[in-house]
Formats: sequence, structure tokens, C-alpha cells
Amino acid sequence: MSRILIGTASWTDKSLIASGRFYPPKCNSPEDRLRYYASQFPLVEIDSSYYAMPAPQVAQLWAERTPPDFTFNIKAFRLFTGHQTSPGALPKDLAGALGPVKGRHLYYKDLPAEITAEMWTRFREGIAPLRLSGKLAAVHFQFAPWVAFHRRSFAHIEHCREQLAGYQLSVEFRNKTWFEGSHEQSTLKFERALGLVNVIVDEPQGIANYIPPVWQVTNPALSIVRLHGRNHATWNKKGLTSSADRFNYDYSDAELADLATKIGAIEAASTHVVLNNNYEDQGQRNARTLMRMLA
Repeated sequence: MSRILIGTASWTDKSLIASGRFYPPKCNSPEDRLRYYASQFPLVEIDSSYYAMPAPQVAQLWAERTPPDFTFNIKAFRLFTGHQTSPGALPKDLAGALGPVKGRHLYYKDLPAEITAEMWTRFREGIAPLRLSGKLAAVHFQFAPWVAFHRRSFAHIEHCREQLAGYQLSVEFRNKTWFEGSHEQSTLKFERALGLVNVIVDEPQGIANYIPPVWQVTNPALSIVRLHGRNHATWNKKGLTSSADRFNYDYSDAELADLATKIGAIEAASTHVVLNNNYEDQGQRNARTLMRMLA
């Protein structure tokens, strides 16, 4: 039977803290919040690393402030996953080395090789303390919606794996071409060959830039399920103030029970379930319910 760990995507979302429904009243510092969170759940996904390069000194504190058996997954920096990236998100010296930039955004494919090589070096340095502590399970690559099933996409994923040799990579696509028709088997075969974890998603279906939940294990050591909620109205809505508004969805007990049945049937040594419905305390409440159901 799979060892199932359940947690949420981040523990510091503004709407979660503002709701006042998860953290105790005097739990106000970053250290207090992480220690409390880790007393409630065995797993968390770090999402701040998607927006900015992780700092090794901060990663060391994360490792020190959590129990010996606590587990982290960490999101890859957005530049590596094909997303548009502001020059301001890069380390200042690297942004300066680029010189004037045309337009508001940078893309990985457009940057000089020496810049991307240094970015990878700093990312590895940033997450090294988690790896050395034995608490890092996977580096999560959530690829941009425009990263489609194409040979250059396969080549880039292989490149990412080479840059993080020795780390476990998990892959989440946001473009349905990866799982259309015969592409599904090709995608799963590719993931198995490289030892990548196919991330199973629960999200709104039948709208633009969705993918279906593909309940397949591609690495026998680890399976990851990410629950984004099923809010069709906000999934592609423009002008939202935060990601919490996009993933504003409170799973019903019936929905969670159905998911629990599917999660319990996964055949992998370990299964991670990450609640990404991060509006106020929805993710934490749903995670606790799911833990009870899968106890």
C-alpha cells in the first residue's frame, strides 16, 4: 500500500493568514507559522521558488524548523518552465548583466546560455540545504499553458532533468495536447523513460487550457496528485488580484470521498496529495478531511 502524505501548496498565502482560521492568534512570525503548519501536516509544497530564486539560507531555516520526517516539494523557478519572467525576478547582478531588455518579459529560450547556466547553478545552491537534510522529495515543474506536445518541449524537459541530475522531477502540464489521442501514451512513455513523476491533476474540465486527470504512475517510487479546485468561473479570469482568487474552491465531502478512493488505489511507494485551492483556509480544511478519509 502506498504511503500517503497530504499537505497544501504554501503555508503563507495572504488570504490564509488574513482569514485567521488556521494559525493560532499569537502565531505571527514565519518561524512560528512553519512550525505550527508542520505540526498539522507531514508535507508542504514551496511555491515562493516559482516567483523568485530560492536562497540557501532560507532553505536551511525551513529544514531546521520542521520535524525530521517532514517532507517538502519545491516548485521550479518560472523561467525554467517556459513562463514569461520579469527581469526584476532575476538576481540583480544577472539582470544587470543582460543590459537593456526589449519588452516587459524574458523567456528562457531568448537568454544567453551563460545566464541560464548561472541561473541553474544558483537554483541548485538554493535548494541544496533541503536535499542535504533529506527532506526534499521532488522539484515540481508546472509548465506554461503554451508548452505543447512538441519535440522542442521534450528536448527542454530533458535539459531540465540534466540540470537537476540526482533530483526527483515531477511534471505538470497545462496544455491538453500532451494527453490527446495517441499523445497520452507517448507522454507517459517519455516520463517513465526519464523517471519523471506524472502529476495527476484535479481541475475544471472542458474549458481552455485544461488537462484531464491522468491516473497513471510513471515512477514507482512516487506519485503526486495536485488538487486545484473546480472553479470554472475563475480558472481563466483576467484581472484577479492573486492566485488564491483563481483557486477559490471548497471541495465537498462527497468530492473528497471520490478522490480518496482514487488516491487510495494508486500503486506507488509514496503518494503526495497537494491541495492548491489556496483561498483562505480551504486547502487546509479540505486536507484535514482527506487525511481522515484516508487514515
